[in-house]
Amino acid sequence: MRLVKFRWPRAARIALCTGACLALSTVCAQARPSIAQYDEPKYPADFTHFDYANPDAPANGTLSFENYNELQTYDSLNPFLVRGAPAPDILNLMFDTLMQRSWDELASEYPLIANDVEVAPDLSSATFHINPAARFSNGDPITAADVKYSFDTLTGPKASPLFNAQFSVIKNAIVIDRSTIRFDFKHAERDAPLIAGDLPIFSPKWGMQPDGKRPPFDQIAVAPPISSGAYLIEARKNDKEIVYRRNPDYWAANLPSRRGMFRFERITFKLYRDHYTQLEAFKAGDADAVVEYSATQWARKYVGKNFDNGLLKKGEFADGPAQMQGMLMNLRKPMFQDPRVRHALTMAFDYDWMNRMMFYGQYRRTSSYFEASPFGATGMPGPKELALLEPLRASVPPEVFGPMLKQPDTIAPNSLRGNLRVARDLLAQAGWHYRDGALRDASGTPMTIEIMDDQPGMDRLILPYMQALGMLGIQAHMREIDSALYQKRLDNFEYDMTTFIYPPVTIPGAELTRRFGSAAASEIGSENYPGIRSKAVDSLIHSALSADNLDDLEAATRALDRVLIYSFYLVPEYYAPGARIGYKATLGHPDKVPMSYQYEDWVIDYWYNKAPAAQGASSTTATAH
Repeated sequence: MRLVKFRWPRAARIALCTGACLALSTVCAQARPSIAQYDEPKYPADFTHFDYANPDAPANGTLSFENYNELQTYDSLNPFLVRGAPAPDILNLMFDTLMQRSWDELASEYPLIANDVEVAPDLSSATFHINPAARFSNGDPITAADVKYSFDTLTGPKASPLFNAQFSVIKNAIVIDRSTIRFDFKHAERDAPLIAGDLPIFSPKWGMQPDGKRPPFDQIAVAPPISSGAYLIEARKNDKEIVYRRNPDYWAANLPSRRGMFRFERITFKLYRDHYTQLEAFKAGDADAVVEYSATQWARKYVGKNFDNGLLKKGEFADGPAQMQGMLMNLRKPMFQDPRVRHALTMAFDYDWMNRMMFYGQYRRTSSYFEASPFGATGMPGPKELALLEPLRASVPPEVFGPMLKQPDTIAPNSLRGNLRVARDLLAQAGWHYRDGALRDASGTPMTIEIMDDQPGMDRLILPYMQALGMLGIQAHMREIDSALYQKRLDNFEYDMTTFIYPPVTIPGAELTRRFGSAAASEIGSENYPGIRSKAVDSLIHSALSADNLDDLEAATRALDRVLIYSFYLVPEYYAPGARIGYKATLGHPDKVPMSYQYEDWVIDYWYNKAPAAQGASSTTATAH
């Protein structure tokens, strides 16, 4: 079964210079080509390329890729709308941002459309200077007015509220001159300047009609973007196939932040209805690479003559922070509002049996919203955590002041039956009792849960869980729907439970507000899918966003982690410790793997077709787990 449920754009986790910066050092008043949230950027001003890029890689040939995410079709060339399914990876391939984040640092960004950035000493604003060479795909120069148009559009009512939330710290954008734009911030937050640097840029001429009129932005769905990125749309066969061609006039190809990147002349996506067909197409040679999220498929299906003769390879690559995957509960439903009910539902998930019997031991148990990173809570809370939690004592679970929760297990002497007894007692405390063949509340209403999903094969995970719930008297059933309807119901919070992934970030920041902030709970299309409304959570998010140094940030996120985990907003599931990628032997990749990366984008952005003389040998050895 697969892991990916949601893909958010690779927004850079960003910030200011050093601790001295925050102390209003005059260094911060100077324009700088790169900035880091904490400490100094890794790469000097005269760097030539990122360490994980191969600047000498051949820039030729075609990459044939399959489903980029869970979407089986697409109907839009506009990735900024709440409705419609965007073409695969169009945001990454066609839209550059003001600055480029590096993938081997916690939070740093380097010049792209903007040459440099000047941050106000009081953190109230950031001023970007546009590279005079920057061009849109139609050849027009990129100006400060275009940047303002992009910002105003993405934060307006016609774009997806996800983007408005992403840039919510920005109060306004002010054009200073043709190549200079200033962003004023609502709050003095360390990551605010480079939240602005994450802004994707597109032309006001996109979608313009022959008479010079521009339709409303949410009606620009099929017009090819006049964009700022490296690729153009070459062909669209149908809603299941698209071909991107590298723009031969792409102005940024030799910038240090782009050198060694985008090495394929063409990138073709073919979308398949199911994962079985997708895998068989790869094994038959119809695709060059596939990222595998199924432990069963990886263990049993990546075999055959093309693997035996060396035409196809399997690689496992190390990764950084892990995602939080879990079966989230919609707190907008009355039956989930009692935390004891939510706690009981976590007790019914038998991870150990599933990992042993179905996953070939390839996964690890998720126990934190900041898994495999220094920002997750462990053990007892430290002094700084307690200082943040103590004022919130009346509004947080008392358990947060003790050791971090250990997820229930079924390793002897523990058992699922014992965990279900604990769940039964918790449900009884919450007013749910078994009678007349079902678990019922005081009014006699049975607990009925619909578990929504859009992936064939997820029933192997959900059905055993449903059986465990049935032993508690809970009437659970699974509803599998197509990906478009699934996303629509998710955006409108029309579900009881569903498996969901919070993509990892190298350093927590503004996404905390989008994911867990109370204001986002009522915004259609927001990332606060559980519907969390907690003043304590809001307070800890504020502490994280206002942290002056890494120690303070770690204390805030660890305290937040404790509150989120002990509030039982989801049933934690599992994560893979790295990327599993099948690929043709003709593909090469840089020797150095990034610290944190989106697997598909690493292949698309940094892999390459090896030179013919080198095709008989592998370019590097994968890092195995």
